[in-house]
Amino acid sequence: MHASGQDAEGAPQGTHTRNHISGPVEGVSVQAGTVHGGIHITEAARDTPPVPWELPPPVRLTSRLAELDVLEAARSRAEQLGAPTLVTLSGLGGVGKTVLAVSWLHRVRDDCPDGQLYADLGAHGQESPLRPGEVLGRFLRALGVAPERIPTAVDERVATYRSLTAGRRLVVLLDDAATAAQVRPLLPSAPGIAVVTSRTQLTGLTVDGFTALQLEPLAREDAVTLLASTLNDHRVLQEPTAAMELVDLCDGLPLAVRVAGALLAARPKRLITSMVQALTREQDRLDVLAIRGDHAVRSALDISYRALPEPAALLYRRLGLHPGPEFGSGLAAAALADPVTGPTDAAGLLDTLVEASLLSEVGVERYRFHDLVRLHASAEAERDSPDVRSAACRRILDFHLVGATLAEEVLDPHHRSLPRELGPQPVPAPDLGGDVGRAMAWLEAERGNLMAAVRTARRIGLPALAWQLVDAMWPLFIRRKYYEDWREAHAEGLAAARSCGDRAAEARMLSSGGFGELGVAEHTRALAMFEEAAAILQQSGDGLGHARTFNYRGLAYQRLGRLPEAADAFEQAAVLCRRHGDPRAGALAQLNRSSISLTLADFGRAAELAESARQLLLEELDPYNAARAEVLLGRARLGLGTPDLAEETLLGARAELHRTGAGREEALALEALGEAAELRGQPPLARERYAEAVRLWQALSLQPPDSLRQRLDRLDPPG
Repeated sequence: MHASGQDAEGAPQGTHTRNHISGPVEGVSVQAGTVHGGIHITEAARDTPPVPWELPPPVRLTSRLAELDVLEAARSRAEQLGAPTLVTLSGLGGVGKTVLAVSWLHRVRDDCPDGQLYADLGAHGQESPLRPGEVLGRFLRALGVAPERIPTAVDERVATYRSLTAGRRLVVLLDDAATAAQVRPLLPSAPGIAVVTSRTQLTGLTVDGFTALQLEPLAREDAVTLLASTLNDHRVLQEPTAAMELVDLCDGLPLAVRVAGALLAARPKRLITSMVQALTREQDRLDVLAIRGDHAVRSALDISYRALPEPAALLYRRLGLHPGPEFGSGLAAAALADPVTGPTDAAGLLDTLVEASLLSEVGVERYRFHDLVRLHASAEAERDSPDVRSAACRRILDFHLVGATLAEEVLDPHHRSLPRELGPQPVPAPDLGGDVGRAMAWLEAERGNLMAAVRTARRIGLPALAWQLVDAMWPLFIRRKYYEDWREAHAEGLAAARSCGDRAAEARMLSSGGFGELGVAEHTRALAMFEEAAAILQQSGDGLGHARTFNYRGLAYQRLGRLPEAADAFEQAAVLCRRHGDPRAGALAQLNRSSISLTLADFGRAAELAESARQLLLEELDPYNAARAEVLLGRARLGLGTPDLAEETLLGARAELHRTGAGREEALALEALGEAAELRGQPPLARERYAEAVRLWQALSLQPPDSLRQRLDRLDPPG
């Protein structure tokens, strides 16, 4: 028999006069006036705590094998220590943090039988992020606490939550967290799993023992797999090239790939090529990647951008004006070097953008936008006034011109003879310390940016800046032989020089551009460019410039096999350049004349000319070209039958060419050193030197000479 609200006589509980009871009676009670027979009193069984299963349904995961390995490794380490598994997943909006978290947590649900708690913390939602106390209230209700028994104070809610979760193997997924402080009160006291996702990196949680995993966009192959699963038809198999182009245009961002796939899935007869064509127009790409009333890449990026503090948002917009693929902290400082806003901590703001997953670090103080983020930053930059954008663009381009000019002064101080014009606002210069290696490394690191700056300058109305950038890149071209860039840059530089009517600049672009044509065996075209430059310089009364073109024309004659004309041109250049006060150019002509003598097997004359050129170039403080003369001298000494003397000369040349990063010339020196080793009866050493020379040619993406291949093949042991 169970208690009821009234006794058998109808009196309310707690007012029975016979027992003089007043006030409420706690627990199970029975009141009766007369009892007949046996009485059996039992208490109703207490309810077992509910087991919450709140995770969103899983979405098919098409890749992320490496990331899953990291998550499993973190779980294994935690289990060995008897500790909870704590993980943060950070990354760009739309990169798939929640998809990965939900998919993994569903896989491990059997190891956490006491339930799954989930909360969208709303860091980037339409309203303010959820407060920890509010989330704790939800969690406590899910764990079976009656609403009226949930404490009001947040610290009491935390204590109750931790008491309830102690010893229970739970999964807790805290999605879209704003800060570490928002997360900490929500962590259970249990040996289960807690995963936090955020667009920011939440470094504070790493200090608390979380494993931090930064998600990047998908590799091409994985992105194509995601596209195929979204389409769920045969179009990816039918158009594999277009599928790869499409995911490249989406920059591997899962949200973008899914949106593009969903748009195509809604039109099963449309070709993937049509979507590629729509996305190829950069200015429309973010608008195309949107499903009306639902997912949109632009919206995802808007959310992250709006969360930035204003100084970081300003840098984001400024960097959206940068035309290159990546950049360093120096460029960021230049982009912000506004005399109106004053000095700004560019390094700190870059950290803010990295933590917000809007920038990726690709090296020491090197950063890049993902392509879609770059387009978003560029679009946001359009909101600034034209004058502000123009000034920032000029500072960004000037940064490249200042850096390239400084590297040029270190690597080839004799080259610059034409003016360099900067804008009205000063920009920071890279610290190269007068060091050849650092100067070359800077040019290499900035090569893509320099080329992008060249392409941009004339388009935005700065043609003089375009050809000056090309001119300053000479040491990079002459040492590293990037012939495709060399030719493209000089074609743009020539058009820019002509557009601003600068005849001296036009002649310079023709001359240095002609050397690029020689490098790709366009010898006739190179000769025509040198002759056009010669005519311009002669007409303008530049006697020294005209004298130098004899040297250039001699090189074209030499490559065309017209050796007598080449020898005559070099001899004229040597005389005329010295007459016009440029002994260095005269020495270069002697160097080239020495190579003609080598070709004709006149080794004595070749050695004489090379030694004379070497001495003059050292006097003119040009160690790079002096080393080139030493290579010719070493080869002449090989021809004269003095391999010991040749080796001594060539080793010195090789060391200098290696120091200055002149890979092609170093490879030529190594080939000659291999010949010296053969003449000295050292085949293994010769083979080693030939093989190293081949590697240098290949590192430059150039084909090794047939003579080198033949020498190496002859010395290779039989297989």
